Amino acid sequence: MSARLNLLSPEVRANPYPFFAELRRTAPVSQVEPAGMWAVSRYAEALTVLKNPQLFFSAGMAALMTPPWLGRGNPSVNSILFMDPPQHGRLRALVSRAFNASALNRLEPRIRDFATSLVKALPADGGVDFVSAFALPLPASVIGELLGLDPSLHSRFKRWSNDLVSVSAVPPEDVAMQTRVRQSLDEMEHHMKEVLEDRRRQPREDMVSDLLRAQVEGERLTEEELVGFLVLLLSGGLETTMHLLAQAARVFIEEPGVLARLRAEPSRIPAFIEEVLRYEPPIHLTIRQTTQEVELGGARLPKGALVAVLLGSVNHDEAQFPQGDRFDMDQPGTQNLSFGHGIHFCLGAQLARLEARLGLEALLARFGSVERGEAPEEWSPSMMVRGLSSLPVRLREGDQKTP
Repeated sequence: MSARLNLLSPEVRANPYPFFAELRRTAPVSQVEPAGMWAVSRYAEALTVLKNPQLFFSAGMAALMTPPWLGRGNPSVNSILFMDPPQHGRLRALVSRAFNASALNRLEPRIRDFATSLVKALPADGGVDFVSAFALPLPASVIGELLGLDPSLHSRFKRWSNDLVSVSAVPPEDVAMQTRVRQSLDEMEHHMKEVLEDRRRQPREDMVSDLLRAQVEGERLTEEELVGFLVLLLSGGLETTMHLLAQAARVFIEEPGVLARLRAEPSRIPAFIEEVLRYEPPIHLTIRQTTQEVELGGARLPKGALVAVLLGSVNHDEAQFPQGDRFDMDQPGTQNLSFGHGIHFCLGAQLARLEARLGLEALLARFGSVERGEAPEEWSPSMMVRGLSSLPVRLREGDQKTP
C-alpha cells in the first residue's frame, strides 16, 4: 500500500477484510492511522505480541481511551484490561474468585428463561430489528442479573456501553458526541458507585457482593478497581454477546443452509459459534505498547510505539485458516483469537459462549429462516468493536422437528 491505511475511513469500516488481506500479503506489520499505530495483521506475529507482556504492555491503551477532550478520567482504565504484571496478576486473582464456573451454573437457568421469553415475543413472518429485539436485550438481562442491577436501567446500558467503546473514535471536532460520552461516563461511574455502596450495606447473591468479599492473601479490591471492573464487565459483556448474536443472524441470512443444518443438528451450535467468532469477531483490534525497541514481522518498532493487533485480520490469516475469508463451521485450523490470548484472555469468554448457545437454541427451536429486512443495516462507529447496531430481519417459523 502506497499510503497508510486509515482504520477509521468509511471504506475500511464498511468492509475491512480486503484491506486486511492486502496488509497480510504486503505489509504484515506496518504503520496505519489513526495515531501512526503499528498494525499486526498475521496470526504468528499477533501471538508474539499477546504472549509477551514484558515487550508489549497493555497500559499503553489508556492514552487512546483518555483523549484530552474527555477532560476526566476513564473508569475502564482501572480494570485488568489495562494492567500489566504484577498488578494484573493480583487483580485477576481477586476477580476470578467471583467470576467462576459456579457463577455460570447459577446463571444458566435464568439465561435460558430470558432467551425463551425474548424468542416468544419475536413476530413470526414479520419485520423486526434483530439487535433491539433479541441480540441486545439478552446480554443486557444477563449482565443485569449478574450484577444485580435494576432492570429499568437496561435501556441505558447500550448508550453507556456504546459511548465507552467509541471514545477512541470520536472526531476532535464532534463536540456534541464528546459531550454525550462525558455524560455517559459520569452516569455509569456514579451508578456503579451507588451499587457498590448498596451491596456494602446489604450483600446479595450477585457478583458485586462476591467481588466485595473477594480476598487474596488478605488483600481486597480498591474502590477504583471495583468500579473499573464493573464498567468493563458491563460494556464488554454487552458488546461481545450482542455482536456475536447479530453476526450469527447475518450468517443465517447469507448462508440459509447453515440455519437448516443447525436445526437438524443442534449439537453443532457450539462449533457454529466458534466459526462466527472467527469470521466476524466482535472485538476487531486490541492495543499494546512496546516497552523497548523490538523487531516484529520484518519491521523495527521503536520504544513506546502503539501496536494494534488486528483480530479481524488475524482470524482470517490463510496460514492458519484455509480459505479464511469463507464461513465454514467445519473448517480445520488453529484456535481463533477473538477473546485474546495469554494473560489478558477474556474472563467473560465462557459466559458469552453460554449466552450465545442458549440464545440460538431458543431461536432455532421456533424459527426456520432468517431473511434480510427492508431497511439497511447499521454498524457501530467504534474502531475497536465491529458490530451491527441495527439488523432488520424477517423471521419465519419452521417445523419443530426437521427443517
